[in-house]
Amino acid sequence: MILLFSGSVQAQNIPVYEDFEEYQFLLEKNNDTTYVINYWATYCAPCVKEMPVFRKLEKNYNDQPVKIILTSLDFGSNATERVRSFMKKHNILSEVVILDDPKSNSWIDKVSPRWSGALPATLIYNKNSRALYEQTFTYSELEKIIQSKIQ
Repeated sequence: MILLFSGSVQAQNIPVYEDFEEYQFLLEKNNDTTYVINYWATYCAPCVKEMPVFRKLEKNYNDQPVKIILTSLDFGSNATERVRSFMKKHNILSEVVILDDPKSNSWIDKVSPRWSGALPATLIYNKNSRALYEQTFTYSELEKIIQSKIQ
């Protein structure tokens, strides 16, 4: 899936994965990039509070081999519109996808056996390491981890 950027957040296409198997390729990249995959939802207050951290990371590392993917776990018939509206309101330019596979008990362990399913959660991986964090990050906490991964 390709995300289209035309200078406007509202123009961004938001892929919706209704089956984890279709989404899983995002967790299996084996290149020189460090992937920061944040699991969040528009209804999750700690997730919303931490979103500026990812926005700042995107801005400060846009010339580095760091890729941020915001995986929304919003669900329901208007999930795409809720997420799109949230992105516009918060000026989020990172890649955003929606994972709407209701069989979470079958796929949470595939993201990480350490994940309880609580939000927010962030998977940070590259070809050399993989770690899941079940916490709300400050920018300095997240940057410290990213710096250790890209050196």
